[in-house]
Amino acid sequence: MTRYRWFVLPAIGAIVVIIGWMVFLSLGENLVYYLTPNEAIEQRAQFPDGERFRLGGQVEVGTLVATSDGVEFTVSDGAHEVHIVHQGAPPELFREGVGAIVEGAWDGDVFRSDQLVVKHDEQYQAPEDEGHPYEVPTDA
Repeated sequence: MTRYRWFVLPAIGAIVVIIGWMVFLSLGENLVYYLTPNEAIEQRAQFPDGERFRLGGQVEVGTLVATSDGVEFTVSDGAHEVHIVHQGAPPELFREGVGAIVEGAWDGDVFRSDQLVVKHDEQYQAPEDEGHPYEVPTDA
């Protein structure tokens, strides 16, 4: 039994190392960076056209425009601005002045996005409405 112990323990150790290495490599391939507009512009050479990463900032007021297949807007971090062309329907809470994170890649000077997430705090307040759109008015 002692002979097998000297063979089994190194074999198990080698298997653990191989599995760990495979997990590490697969995580590295799926890593998506998160940058502010300032960082994205400064590190432009590290992210050539087509290299995916995440970009986050405040949606500038007066820049949101609906298009036939999505929206266009500008995000800012206070120092720099990046023009975003997003393909797809934006989330319901998306509007000017909110924090947003987009995922996509540079296409020249424009950032093309296919994923859009709205940053918000945990405090939800329903908007003030005159009534629910499916509410049947009652005459009393």
